[in-house]
Amino acid sequence: MLEEVIQTKLHQELSPQHLDVINESYMHNVAPGSESHFKVIVVSEAFEGLRLIARHRRVNQTLADELANHIHALAIHTYTPTEWREMQKAPDSPMCLGGGK
Repeated sequence: MLEEVIQTKLHQELSPQHLDVINESYMHNVAPGSESHFKVIVVSEAFEGLRLIARHRRVNQTLADELANHIHALAIHTYTPTEWREMQKAPDSPMCLGGGK
């Protein structure tokens, strides 16, 4: 299952204090049971001192194979532990407006 692969790789690379991997494929015009659209919420000390683009690059590099071969879309939300304590919630993803749905 792709969701488990994503979880495992992000855990190994970033040692997150909090990690949510959410399959949002149901929100898009894809076959039932698809694993093509994901949202990840990653809270890690590894993000301390990094700008947003550098954080996203770390996630993208970690999931390079999955992004090249399996994932159509990945929403990335990255936080330091301090930032997460203040927010406690990532933004909701919008429903898909394209693809004939």
